[in-house]
Amino acid sequence: MATQKLYAGTKLREVRGRIGLSQKAFAEKLGISLPYLNQMEHNHRPVSAAVVLRLAQEFGLDVTELTTGDSERLVSDMREALVDPVFGPGGAPQADLRLVASNAPGLARAFLNLHRAYRQASERLASLDEALGREDRSAAPSPWDEVRDFFHYCDNYIDAVDRSAERFAREAAGRDLVQAAVSVLEARGISVQVSEMPLVRAYDAATRRLTISARVPEATRRFQLLHQIALLTQDDLLEATLDLARFQTVEARGIAKIGLANYFAGAAQMPYAPFLIAAREERHDLERLADRFGASIEQVAHRLSTLQRPGSKGVPFFFVRVDQAGTITKRHSATRLQFARFGGACPLWNVHRAFETPGRFLRQLAQTPDGVRYLSLARDVTKPGGSFTAPVRRYAIGLGCEIAHASSLVYADDLDLTRRFEPIGISCRICERPDCHQRSVPPLERRLAVDPDRRGVLPYGIPD
Repeated sequence: MATQKLYAGTKLREVRGRIGLSQKAFAEKLGISLPYLNQMEHNHRPVSAAVVLRLAQEFGLDVTELTTGDSERLVSDMREALVDPVFGPGGAPQADLRLVASNAPGLARAFLNLHRAYRQASERLASLDEALGREDRSAAPSPWDEVRDFFHYCDNYIDAVDRSAERFAREAAGRDLVQAAVSVLEARGISVQVSEMPLVRAYDAATRRLTISARVPEATRRFQLLHQIALLTQDDLLEATLDLARFQTVEARGIAKIGLANYFAGAAQMPYAPFLIAAREERHDLERLADRFGASIEQVAHRLSTLQRPGSKGVPFFFVRVDQAGTITKRHSATRLQFARFGGACPLWNVHRAFETPGRFLRQLAQTPDGVRYLSLARDVTKPGGSFTAPVRRYAIGLGCEIAHASSLVYADDLDLTRRFEPIGISCRICERPDCHQRSVPPLERRLAVDPDRRGVLPYGIPD
């Protein structure tokens, strides 16, 4: 079988810029000519195995950086966008999309922003409320989507915030993390109390009092305390990170700041190096890790998906959370599986069945249309309100990895990895499977065959 050539010019330029070397100096370090380096950086030639080896030896580079990152996400997002009927039939060949993602990632993101603006404009025009005069807004992405995309394209790993949280946890070594956090706040003249209240967390800057709800679980109280620590002690770092992100609206920046504070809280509760070691020791047993770090199952699953530090990466996981309507409320993938930007997840995915079996882990061997196989875990997450009359929030979380990493997970121990894998997709609107019994809408990029005298599982056929 022919080996796929590695074109990684954009990543190569990023590595050189991060190290701070000129093209000439970089070429000398790699033992190659300047024209050869220039050709590789512009994707006119593939990155050779010898260059990959020199990158690892000379700079200690995690060479998976050259093959991971934005490219797969950009290809997936562009492919989904191009099946929109506005572009006409046919779409674009996969090879063309990969070429654009590798050579012109900025252009690819601009195209996605333009398509997103078009969709939002179309949705506003289709809304009766908007047509009757609701205040119009610009075609910019919604603040929520903008922030979600920020974390999505950062690989859900924010190095400076992660290392700062790890440093905070290291300085608290030998002490209970909650007590360490309370001590930091009290040193700043801030009192901390736990009491009955409808809010989960409330900070009054005037009285310098932080109140945490007594109704929420201990793991949530710890997380919210660390969240407030981030806002009060890491403000300069958070603001600098937000400056680099260049959000388009004040609302997006505000949502992102909350997200960064949440990131700090999770990283402080489960500091990178100790958590990575523990994950390997426990073979990614979510319940044992939750008990070991005083965290919730959801917090542990989310943290596992962030272990993408260059040179010290964990198993690449995807992580998703859905509500009972199937709407994706959290998503991240360090794998080749990319979630749909619009609509819900594939109905054949086990994450939807988790609501039927509360308190149990469901396992699924799944295969996407591109032939990639995964081990997928799913479990329901119930968040009670703390009283009989309070509403209960229910979600399901999904966590999974490509089957090549299954041996690192305790959940694969008694599974027959040679048996049939269940076919799943990304979303019905872009799924190529012609005979899926759970298809909700026709694929946008395929013509339909409608025969009133014949009826199968679907009321239409999808010819090859």
